[in-house]
Amino acid sequence: MQYRYLYLISYNSLIELNWTISCKIGADDIVILDKIIYSLSLMANPEENLNPVNYEMNRIFLKIGKIQESSFKSKDGKRKTAVLLLGAGRVCYPAADLLVSSGSDSCCRFWKTFLEHYAEDWDDIEVIVASLYLKDAEEITEDIANATAVQLDVTDSEKLFMYISQVEVVISLLPPSCHLTVANACIELRKHLVTASYIDDSMSSLDEKARNAGITILGEMGLDPGIDHMLAMRMINQSHLQKKRVKSFMSYCGGIPSPESANNPLAYKFSSNLAEAIRAGSNPATYRYEGKTVKVEGKDLYDSAVRLRLPDLPAFALECIPNCNSLIYGDAYGIGHEASTIFRGTLRYEGFSEVMGALARIGLLDTEVHSFLRSTRRQLFRDFLLELLKIKRESNGSIIGEKDISDIIISSGLCKEQDTAVRVAKTIVYLGLHEPTEIPSSCQSAFDVTCHRMEERLSYLKNEQDMVLLHHEIQVESADGQHTECRKATLLEFGRTWNGKTTSAMALTVGIPTAIGALLLLTNKIKTRGVLRPIEPEVHNPALDLLQAYGFKLIETVES
Repeated sequence: MQYRYLYLISYNSLIELNWTISCKIGADDIVILDKIIYSLSLMANPEENLNPVNYEMNRIFLKIGKIQESSFKSKDGKRKTAVLLLGAGRVCYPAADLLVSSGSDSCCRFWKTFLEHYAEDWDDIEVIVASLYLKDAEEITEDIANATAVQLDVTDSEKLFMYISQVEVVISLLPPSCHLTVANACIELRKHLVTASYIDDSMSSLDEKARNAGITILGEMGLDPGIDHMLAMRMINQSHLQKKRVKSFMSYCGGIPSPESANNPLAYKFSSNLAEAIRAGSNPATYRYEGKTVKVEGKDLYDSAVRLRLPDLPAFALECIPNCNSLIYGDAYGIGHEASTIFRGTLRYEGFSEVMGALARIGLLDTEVHSFLRSTRRQLFRDFLLELLKIKRESNGSIIGEKDISDIIISSGLCKEQDTAVRVAKTIVYLGLHEPTEIPSSCQSAFDVTCHRMEERLSYLKNEQDMVLLHHEIQVESADGQHTECRKATLLEFGRTWNGKTTSAMALTVGIPTAIGALLLLTNKIKTRGVLRPIEPEVHNPALDLLQAYGFKLIETVES
């Protein structure tokens, strides 16, 4: 006996009906079975001539593929509301935990606010956590009730369609390069999608298809981008409603170690995607300051960092680095024509950029394949450092120390200040780049070598916490120009530990907004269809309300 599995989905645009039927078809002969499938396809779509995708409303959609029976049923046999989370990284856990915790004391205030203001009738949510590696998904779901772990490769369209068909909303926490595949599947199956990633041109191009399918693709629903949009738009909208003009918009955001965990010469640690974070230090930047457009080349980015002190948080010695193209936010926020200053910066502890800039000048961040590392003989970290510093290696393999390194940095003109040279030398020693140990053969460039050591030495220990700081300042003036005021919005969040399990501030401030986005779509509080950012009031007003109910410290002030 030969078998095929198929499912049918029916949509009615007038009454927003959406149901799924899965069935198993069998026959003794594969040719006969294919004829049955052909006949069923014609019955489902008589005018489509076996086209498996029909974008029109009020038609039956038929997709052939292997499908398993959905296990997402309540005790009374009714199908539960379900959400699919794609990706089982650090961000996944807080999102999954919040979605299934409606009866939990840990999120009591959040759910009380949600049920009172945003959901009159509510059923518990089942969550599917899908990952390329089943073990990763199981680690997320092991202590979360109503959550199921599954293995899924998103390039396997058959399985991707199968799991998306079983849920109402998909949250993609995958790398941005995967979102287009997921989004197209969501459009075909008419399921809402939430991501925390920037909406690029390829995602924007899906706007019309998403609207025609009656779904919302909600992107940039994390921290940065995400909460930064929400806080900015609430302040800007309030100012415009009061007939005031925004003259200056300054925004700073960064994920950094909590003060007690900033215990290395760089005062920085990486929670994820180390290589991407380092590459960001060579991105060019553009912003507007007092009416003049300022452009910073990637090679000069670290040198453009400036010291920053926030009066409301005087204990933090910070600096800020220009962050990519700030001017696009003038258009997105509707202030491009009125604000003479538009600036977005990345926060770090003071001194970070001086050290990273010096490492770049030494050549430790170069991404090109280095001839020294292509030798058939395994090279040593110490010898490679001397090669970059253009110091002749001694045949006896003498030890090079912190003072030797700082002296070489000063004499070579790689640093002008002695204090900076000492800190750079301390960083090199801390990372072990001076050690007479072998470099892994996988390292082909100086960038690879530095990333390898940073991943080993600058990762958070189990008991260490990170912190997220987001701060907006806007200067507004009255219509007659006679009165000005400064409006500020600040988010300060630290990693949290529950029952011995630590969740980073970065994971919380990215994962929780995505979960809130899914909840707002499930309850139809977001009615706009197409590709959407959280700059619309129907998104950011309830989302900020729920973020505060969750326990995020969002502080907004007005100073005349």
